[in-house]
Amino acid sequence: MQLRSLQVLLAVAETGSFVAAASRLHTVQSNITAHIKKLETELDTLLVTRGNRAALTPAGFLLKGYAERMTAAHDEAVLLLRGKNTPLGQLRIGAMETTTAFRLPPLLAAFHKAYPAIELKLTTGPTADLTTGLIEGRFDCVFIAGKLNHPGIENTRAFVEELVLVTDKPLDRLPTSAEWFSSSFLAFRQGCSYRQRIELLLSAAGVSATRIIDFGTLDAMLGCVAAGMGYALLPRSTVAAQSHRFDVHWVEIPREIALIDTYFATPPEHSWTPALRLFADAIPSPGNE
Repeated sequence: MQLRSLQVLLAVAETGSFVAAASRLHTVQSNITAHIKKLETELDTLLVTRGNRAALTPAGFLLKGYAERMTAAHDEAVLLLRGKNTPLGQLRIGAMETTTAFRLPPLLAAFHKAYPAIELKLTTGPTADLTTGLIEGRFDCVFIAGKLNHPGIENTRAFVEELVLVTDKPLDRLPTSAEWFSSSFLAFRQGCSYRQRIELLLSAAGVSATRIIDFGTLDAMLGCVAAGMGYALLPRSTVAAQSHRFDVHWVEIPREIALIDTYFATPPEHSWTPALRLFADAIPSPGNE
């Protein structure tokens, strides 16, 4: 059924006349007749009686209720997407575990307070999974490490992170090559961009490889570092925010390896929903952190 045909049915029901319905919809009577006949043919049911007054049959009255809801939903969607209505719907956000732990809570809390009708759905994962999900349309936006170079994807630098070496005891220097060789690193599963920084750090120390143990959550990783299981490479801001919960320490690493940008990646702006546009506007620029 075409939306226009349902609008015609409602006009006929409200005016009681094909002529009056045509006048209301700024068309000719033959178009009104054609739309009603089309509906009746599609449904194989008489919807409107013809006579001095056009009246709905029981089937027509039943369809009228659905037509009212369908046209109302259509009008609501148009107003919403044009930004003329209160923002609502679902906003699907993907983010790295470390970004979720420290950067997003105040942002999400403020956004939810300002727009409570918008349903927030947050999924965490490594950068590789998040970028795939964005490209495949499973996320409206993602926070990832580094820029996503893909046709049709827009990138905005959101946060600047400084990675530090996280340990179970205080250090006044980085481990020696021999110490690296006998140690393990704890990291998020394959696809996490921080793993590449681990490799760069080891390469700078002349170490070609070391054991990397995969973890799925930040809490588990920090807990195992605190227990002496191995090192981790994490944003200073995240570790500092969790230091009251875990007995861990950290030491700085070379800045060319430590500094990494977190980007806010989205589909093209002309495809954004009002909810996504409001969320993008709420993200502070790196210079205003």
